[in-house]
Amino acid sequence: MEWRDSFLDLVLIPLSLLLPMAYHAWLWREVRLRPLRTAVGINAAARRVWAIAMMKDNAKNAVTVVQSVRNVIMGSTLMATTAILFCTGVAAVLSSTYTIKKPLSDAVFGAHGEYMMALKYVALMLLFLFAFLCHSLAICFLNQASFLINTSGCHFAAGADDSDSDASSSSLPAAGGLPLPPTRDYIGDVLERGFTLNLVGNRLFYAGVPLLLWIFGPLLAFLSSMVMVPILYSLDVVNLRGHSGCVVVSGKSAEMNGSDCTHVV
Repeated sequence: MEWRDSFLDLVLIPLSLLLPMAYHAWLWREVRLRPLRTAVGINAAARRVWAIAMMKDNAKNAVTVVQSVRNVIMGSTLMATTAILFCTGVAAVLSSTYTIKKPLSDAVFGAHGEYMMALKYVALMLLFLFAFLCHSLAICFLNQASFLINTSGCHFAAGADDSDSDASSSSLPAAGGLPLPPTRDYIGDVLERGFTLNLVGNRLFYAGVPLLLWIFGPLLAFLSSMVMVPILYSLDVVNLRGHSGCVVVSGKSAEMNGSDCTHVV
């Protein structure tokens, strides 16, 4: 009878994991090919334009940069704290002498033996640990981006043009032995890494909902995964009819180049 009890887990749990994985693989492809058709691509393009605007007039916008990035850092800090608290709670349940499966053994569909219950809690703890790691790295990148944006003001104030510099210019010493300020592309990449890690951490946190419901049976996990995909689709996909694939910034065309979003030309 044990294999019959675990049959639902062997079928529904892989399906509940494959559905969001397939959706995010499709979303990644859409962001690469048609970034302005997705909320992720539009937000990335807006962040690139915002960073360039902040760097050009950094003397007035330095406080705005710090406050804007701080708001995102606070959100990542909250999610990281919540994720590590979940991990602590799961670890406490695993190490306790109380058998958590006893009150659920008569109400749970699928397997609910000692091994299966341990597998459920370990999978849940690992998922929240990865979410904590992503949010922690996002905080580091966002802090670095705020420093880079504010220190790049002298680069634009001196009238330097990005067309005359490349990514290697940040490593070359300038006059007086001081390194040259980083370029726009590098600063944009650091900022995007922080926001991308923040997005990945949030999606991993959301993926913990089906695994959390797996404690009560694989059917609930599968249903929650099916409900989550259309919800994420409605949030990620933007219907822009007749959009040409480029945006207009201050009368100039900013064309899309893959996931790099905008480059003012």
